[in-house]
Amino acid sequence: GVEDVVINDPKSEAPYVTCVMDGAPLRIDCSYIAGCDGFHGVSRKTIPDTVREEFERVYPFGWLGILSETPPANEELIYCHSNRGFALCSMRNENLSRYYIQVPLSDKPENWSDEDFWAELKRRMPGESVRTLVTGPSIEKSIAPLRSFVTEPMSWGRLFLVGDAAHIVPPTGAKGLNLAASDVFYLKEGLIDAIIHGDPDKLDAYSDRALARIWKAMRFSWEMTTMLHRFDGEDSFAPQMRKATLDHLARSESARRDLAENYIGLPY
Repeated sequence: GVEDVVINDPKSEAPYVTCVMDGAPLRIDCSYIAGCDGFHGVSRKTIPDTVREEFERVYPFGWLGILSETPPANEELIYCHSNRGFALCSMRNENLSRYYIQVPLSDKPENWSDEDFWAELKRRMPGESVRTLVTGPSIEKSIAPLRSFVTEPMSWGRLFLVGDAAHIVPPTGAKGLNLAASDVFYLKEGLIDAIIHGDPDKLDAYSDRALARIWKAMRFSWEMTTMLHRFDGEDSFAPQMRKATLDHLARSESARRDLAENYIGLPY
């Protein structure tokens, strides 16, 4: 609810934030600043271009998603790979479900009627799940683009980036909130040691500690996205690799353990 946010003097021992709130200027004096203002916030952009390095992979498709007041198709998530593209069946509660299908980035939600969406979803789902699928009118419909993004470093002076301000993962691996939580954990440890115990070591190491876990989650999300989606213009080798990877998961307990460890979230 504020405007014109500026982070001032983050390299000093007395950083402060200025903004306009309800039409009046406001100044907040700080010991440290946690930049938790998302991908479009001011925190990341406060770190100079000469210091900041950004890494990005934009995927050439999006997820068309709907929310419907219907029971979930299954008690667990269903990730679907098909020749027609990816689909996901997920749930919010016992009578609220969210479904997604892979679509081109050029597509628009208004191009899809509810009937068209359900018909395409069924084409991508396994037969036994189609039989238990309950359809109904959508109460929300949108297309989410997919991207992988990381900025380094995640700290500059007394400014520390947290969550989406520093990194974005495609939703395929479900790691966005998980990574934000681990950022908070590392920053909390550093701040407690610095403020209460006078030991700045963990705070100084915040960016390196957080990024080590972030890049592992990036790898997992990229791997899941590559394994489950069709890519326009790909050669005949790519779908065979997806098929082999999925078959390996189905037959190897070690592969399933590795996927489960990463999906739940690597230890802090």
